[in-house]
Amino acid sequence: MGVFSALTTAVSGLQAQSYALENISGNIANSRTAGFKRVDTTFSDLIPDSALNRQIAGSVAAYSQATTTIQGDLSATKIDTNAAINGDGFFVVDQRQSGLGSNTTFSNSNLYTRRGDFDFDANGYLVNGAGYFLKGQKIDTVTGQVIGSDPQVLRITQEQYPAKATTSIEYSANIPAYPATTRSDKTVPGSELLQPAASYATGKDPHSTTSGGNGVVTGTDLTNFLAQSITGGSATVYDSLGKATSVDLRWAKVSNATAAVAADPTAIPPIVASPAVPDTWNLFVAENTSATGTTVAYRNANVDVTFDSTGKMTSPAGGNILLPTMTIAGTTISSTANPINLTTNGGLSLTQNGDVSGEINARSIRQDGYTAGTLDRVSISAAGQVVGTFSNGQVKALAQIATARFNAGNALKRLDGGAFAETIESGAPIVGLGTSTLIGGNVEQSNTDIADEFSKMIVTQQAYSANTKVITTAQDMLRDVFAIIR
Repeated sequence: MGVFSALTTAVSGLQAQSYALENISGNIANSRTAGFKRVDTTFSDLIPDSALNRQIAGSVAAYSQATTTIQGDLSATKIDTNAAINGDGFFVVDQRQSGLGSNTTFSNSNLYTRRGDFDFDANGYLVNGAGYFLKGQKIDTVTGQVIGSDPQVLRITQEQYPAKATTSIEYSANIPAYPATTRSDKTVPGSELLQPAASYATGKDPHSTTSGGNGVVTGTDLTNFLAQSITGGSATVYDSLGKATSVDLRWAKVSNATAAVAADPTAIPPIVASPAVPDTWNLFVAENTSATGTTVAYRNANVDVTFDSTGKMTSPAGGNILLPTMTIAGTTISSTANPINLTTNGGLSLTQNGDVSGEINARSIRQDGYTAGTLDRVSISAAGQVVGTFSNGQVKALAQIATARFNAGNALKRLDGGAFAETIESGAPIVGLGTSTLIGGNVEQSNTDIADEFSKMIVTQQAYSANTKVITTAQDMLRDVFAIIR
């Protein structure tokens, strides 16, 4: 029976090598398929049960060996919605079940893929080249919190991003110790100061307890005021509807620092005690720079901004100056419903140091409002977020891409289009990428090595030919046996 067993074993060898060649053929055919994972072939010997001294080599069986966990090369595509996983993990995707467009229904099952060539279809779904729909969770653009716990098929629509009213202007500047106003003359003491008796001065004279002006500059006083103040820059602010308004700032120095004087009733004439007065400035905000007559041109913020001898701001202690309520070009700013703070602390600063120019050096003026905007472009971050850039300059996370890992990734079941399904052998998915990252604008290529596949093809061909030789030899031996009978 040995010759017939040899024939059977040789046939199993032919079958095994044919199976290996089939895998090699598929690997070569998909060498340019994004996210493809090659299939290697392993061989196992089949030994019949026999006595120890009668055991034979046995026949052979071929099995597939997955390389799902072996990463392919990453290739830049310059398509913002493409993404490649650098490390372990899979994108969570779903299949279309029926319907078209916005009426599309999905199978509501989680499949997994490394193919990240996602792009928008006409209805805002992110679909890869094999037709699988990316899943994830929406993110609240206001709070930044993820909505829900279960991943859903992502759909990013071209909705308008709402406007945000300005609530804070971050102001960083150096105010010169001696302002170069039109009226300032270093030979005339106090000529650089805003005269406190004028009607546009702060609500209280800093040198006394008597009441001062009402804190506004009218059109009549405009020329005089401009001659005694210096510009402090401007900022564009927005109301709740996103209407933009330019706010011009102007500073006026109202007092120079003086030392405290102790009372001395014995002096002739008697000396009355007076407190120390720091360098003090007032901020004015333009309401109508073309005002005439009694129309308001500038409003005083009615906050004394003081500096010590080192140029450090000492007041207001919190660093916030509430802008006065006013109407500029038809837009009401700093109202009770929408107060605007000029913030000079919290990383930014307001200082008073010497400056030969005598002008304010506004290093930074930034505000937190913006007009309504539409979605301009979408990209994918390393943290797996779908990030939207809007026409109003805002950049917001729109969704969190669903990703998963498996303890036995090579035990996943292969499906068409580079997708995989969970199996008992693979274990349950582990949510997230762990230490892996996403690289936007890239796609993972096939992990097939053409040179290696050709090498395996040569070996497979030689093994197949050798098995045919065994069949030929067995046939010759059987022919000899039959010849004995004749």
